[in-house]
Amino acid sequence: MKKYILGLFAVAVISSCVSQQERAMRSADKEFILKAANENFAKKKWKNALALYDRLANLVAGTDDFPNVGFNTAYANYYDKSYKLAGHQFKNFAVSFPKDPRAEEAAYMSALCYYEGSMDYNLDQSSTELAINELQDFLNNYPNSERSKNISQLIDELSYKLEFKAYENGKQYYNMGEYKAANVALENVLEDFPSTKLRSKIYDYIMKARYELAVKSIYGLKDERIESALTYTKLVEKELPNTEYSKTATDLREKLEKEKQNFVVVKKQTEARIAALTARQKKEAEKMADKDKTEQQVKDQISNEKKAMQLQRDSAALKTPPPAATFKIQR
Repeated sequence: MKKYILGLFAVAVISSCVSQQERAMRSADKEFILKAANENFAKKKWKNALALYDRLANLVAGTDDFPNVGFNTAYANYYDKSYKLAGHQFKNFAVSFPKDPRAEEAAYMSALCYYEGSMDYNLDQSSTELAINELQDFLNNYPNSERSKNISQLIDELSYKLEFKAYENGKQYYNMGEYKAANVALENVLEDFPSTKLRSKIYDYIMKARYELAVKSIYGLKDERIESALTYTKLVEKELPNTEYSKTATDLREKLEKEKQNFVVVKKQTEARIAALTARQKKEAEKMADKDKTEQQVKDQISNEKKAMQLQRDSAALKTPPPAATFKIQR
């Protein structure tokens, strides 16, 4: 019997709450709706609170309740994980009510919403870049705020996400065998993030990418790429002494030195073959030139003989007198 009564009581309480929400949704009484919305907010019923705050937007416009409704709406959206919308609302509050004691908190929460909305590193990072800008704006506007310490930590965290994504992109190029692209991408990470925590790993991948470029290079770029890879192994040994990376650098340099020696032999053989080929081509060209010269001489001789014969014919024609004139007697 006791359980039955408790069950009825629970049903009655639930029915009362639901009916209150429904009445508030249908009501035009600002005070009643505001009271129900604030109760839902206090009980962390974010969706119910948001539904009622949405109805209140026009009803409280221009009244003293307007800032509170806007502030609570932003928080409700934040707790409901609608970070983009909440960030916009917090920012709008801070701009619209700069003298309100909650303006700094709203500005902080706006920046925090953009931080929460940052996507995973393997996704598009435009949201992360926007979040960093918003967090930096808070630092610029409230440099002496206690919240600034936390903001700096959040900026570092987001910056690392950008670093890691850039590093992963370069690493992916390497794994795909696109060593030139990997080298460029990873060099850009060092340039864009000079204080990166991934420096040792980036050095390692750049060194290995240059090694692969050297040993798999075309003939014309072989020398240059071997020297570039050798130089980088020395850099890694200097910057990362007594580490696994310096050991890798030593191993690769030994292989590169052997590759360099082998290439010297190949280069000499290639140059000798090129020289021999050039000599043959020159000799053939000279033969062809002599042949062409001989043929031209024959042609010139024939042409000269023809000209001489024609000259003789023309001369004989000039020496033969014209026949005597014949006159007919007119009858």
